[in-house]
Order: sequence, then structure tokens, then C-alpha cells
Amino acid sequence: MNQLDQLKQFTTVVADTGDFEAMRAYQPQDATTNPSLILKAAGQEEYRHLVEKAVVESKNADLSTTIERILVLFGLEILKIVPGRVSTEVDARLSFDTRGTIEKAQQLICAYEKEGISRERILIKIASTWEGIRAAEILEKQGIHCNLTLLFSMAQAVACAAAKVQLISPFVGRILDWHKAKTGRDYHGFDDPGVQSVTDIYNYYKKFDYKTQVMGASFRNKDEILCLAGCDLLTISPDLLQELQDSSEDVREHLTAEKAKGMELHEIPLDENSFRLQFNDDAMATEKTAEGIRKFSADIVQLEEMIQAM
Repeated sequence: MNQLDQLKQFTTVVADTGDFEAMRAYQPQDATTNPSLILKAAGQEEYRHLVEKAVVESKNADLSTTIERILVLFGLEILKIVPGRVSTEVDARLSFDTRGTIEKAQQLICAYEKEGISRERILIKIASTWEGIRAAEILEKQGIHCNLTLLFSMAQAVACAAAKVQLISPFVGRILDWHKAKTGRDYHGFDDPGVQSVTDIYNYYKKFDYKTQVMGASFRNKDEILCLAGCDLLTISPDLLQELQDSSEDVREHLTAEKAKGMELHEIPLDENSFRLQFNDDAMATEKTAEGIRKFSADIVQLEEMIQAM
């Protein structure tokens, strides 16, 4: 078997793309999107009809409603391809607004359900701020499952597990980017700080029986993926999916619940004060979370400008 097929034996493979053809080619279980991916896809001719449809359908509504419709239309097309779930992201500008995040998530779920899609097939993506985590905790109690994104630290992961969110997406490659920029050196394999971060989170969750799933994301190279074989899920871009498909080298399972159970780990107590202090003390996590929120917010603004022009 090629490496992609081998990986699927240990880990649920998710497509990190807004490209429908890529999803058909690699047959992932789930798919994730974000504002950057939707903006990129919306600018391509083959997907322009979805944007135009959203503009027509929400002609007399505000920009926020039109953006929501675009996200749902892309999600509906994706769900025709993948057998599992699609992650749809709440506007990043709501990252510090618990009530606003809850309301937007409810609107998205309502829009999908009006199209006949069960909420079990939708994950609402929310930034892993304290406010976002609190919103996710409330949404989960309503049966609205969440994918906590822009996650870079153990403090964020612990808070998400305590909130009983469905899934977290630690950003492997962006952690690597920060360390390379700070140290001027490269990292490979298990020495990669992004790989180490996800490994630590996975082991912590399994050791203490947290039900929140771990989905490694934002990969920079194939080795990062292979080092995390056995993780609950991995969301992978089309170029790296192709690299895995093109190789037939052996893939070994590195992360298992059984290994984690035997580790000497201590549970981390966390309230809002300790979360904010630990998060603030992690320069990489604070910088990369803030950078991610700014970037996703900027891409939503670009999408709004595209809509206004139409």
C-alpha cells in the first residue's frame, strides 16, 4: 500500500482544502475549511457559481449573511463528497465574543439543517481563545459539535478538554515556523516542536481519558505527518496527500492510547486566571494565535470586498 493508505489504518485522514476535486482524488473521511481556503477557492472560476448563488440568494441581506451562505454552500458541496463531517468556521472577528460566537454557530447549524444536513455532520470551527472555548462549552451542551482551531499550547488544549469540546486542531507547522524564526535552525522528525506539542497533548488526553479528539493540522512537510501516525485525526493539504500517495515506504504507528496510559503524567488544574497566565507565558502560542486571528479576519474582509464588487 502507499503511505496514504497505510496512514488511514491508524488515523482518520481529513482533507484540508476547499478544492472539491482534491477531495474526490484522495477520499478523506472528513474535510476542513477556513477563511483563507474559502477565499482562495471563491476566486477560482470553477467555484465562482457558488459565490454568485450566495449573492443572489441573500441579495437583500447584510454581508455577514452572504458570507454565511457562501460557507454553507461550500460545506454542502463538500458533504456530497466526504462520508463524514465538514468543519465550517465562525467569523474570526468574533474570537473574543462568546455570545456572538454562539449566535453565529447556531445560525450556521440552522442553515445546514434547513438543507437536510444533520448537525452530527458539522463541526463549528472556533478560535481557541478563552472566550471561544467558553462558547464551545455551551454549544456542545446544545448538541452543536465544535472544532477548536488556532491551538498552540497545552493550556489551550487542557481548557478545551475540560469544556468537553468534540475536537481540537493543534497547528503543527505554525509552531515549527515560530521556532525556526526564533532559533535560526531547522527541525526534523521527532525533534520538530510542532510534532512534540501534538504528541504531548495526545498523550495527556489519553492518559486521563478525555474524550476530546486531537486533529493535527497545518503541516509543513510529510515527516511531520508520519511522526504523528496514530493521532485521532490529521488534516492534510492536497500537496502533502499527493506526496503520501506517491510513496510506498512503511508507515509506523507512533501514538497509541496504550502507550499514553503507561506514562507518568500529572493532571493540570486550570481556571480562567491560570489559563490566561499560562497562555501569556507562552510567547509562541500568544503570537501565533493572534497572528492567525488577524489573518483569518483579513481574509473574511477580502471575501466581503469580493461580494460587494459583485
